Amino acid sequence: MVNPPRSRRVARRRAIALGAFLLSVAAVTLGSIAQAQQNCPAPALSRLRLHRVARGETLSSIAQRYDLQPATLLGFNPVLRNGQAPVGATLQIPPFNGVRVEVPAGSRWDNLARLYGVRADVLYEVNGCVQTVPRVVFIPGVNWTAAGVIPNRLAVREVSVLGGYPLPRIAPILTPYGWRVDTTSGQVVFHSGIDLEAPAGTPVLATGAGTVAFAGHQGEYGNLVVVNHAQGYQTRYAQLSSIAVQVGQTVQLGDRLGAVGNTGQATRPHLHFEVRSNSREGWVAQNPSDYFQNMRAAQ
Repeated sequence: MVNPPRSRRVARRRAIALGAFLLSVAAVTLGSIAQAQQNCPAPALSRLRLHRVARGETLSSIAQRYDLQPATLLGFNPVLRNGQAPVGATLQIPPFNGVRVEVPAGSRWDNLARLYGVRADVLYEVNGCVQTVPRVVFIPGVNWTAAGVIPNRLAVREVSVLGGYPLPRIAPILTPYGWRVDTTSGQVVFHSGIDLEAPAGTPVLATGAGTVAFAGHQGEYGNLVVVNHAQGYQTRYAQLSSIAVQVGQTVQLGDRLGAVGNTGQATRPHLHFEVRSNSREGWVAQNPSDYFQNMRAAQ
């Protein structure tokens, strides 16, 4: 079973691009912004949990219990910084790894993104989708140390399991990944992949070795093939005119999965392609364009 269709389901996912979109496109209406903010999860700093240290617990065991790095707990709880976890102490537990940072008045998401090496859209979303940056923000994926905050300068890591391109040739992108204004409804909707322009019948190829997890018709996706890869990655190939694989089948890089079509909600032939990573929240959509630098076309 795959997750529900993309336009409504991933509004609460972390890997989204609403912030950068709203900050850069002046044509977004106030109603559209309000709609997007309603779909945004509560700010990470409003979701802190409290944990009372019990006898026998250590910094490492508490971090493991909440699936966090010890550095994250150290940043939120100065009482731990002497290396001990005092019995009875009340700790703040953030929803995921990161740090709490006080920023200068008038800061902008794009400036903070450059400073800390975190995408602006991610900062925007985990801090509640507010356009005015608050004085105290949560920076995900950044480590605290005794010397201060260590910015995360890593770009999207190379994913060796995704080494191919989903079509025989590099194709124009009809619809990019991320938040956009629907031209019909005027609402802000999320597009969890990219639409690649290609003639009907063009072969659709596996971007890496894996196992077919789904092959069939799936609502707005139309004819859909889902491939699970190593390292917790998944790719989805939708709007196909035909499907050439079966569930449970092992595929290799470049194997034919089906053909480009316009099934589901498509109005013209194209390939809807998604890259997802496995997490506690399920299969979270990633921006496929971030991975294309490591992908090679067949021809």
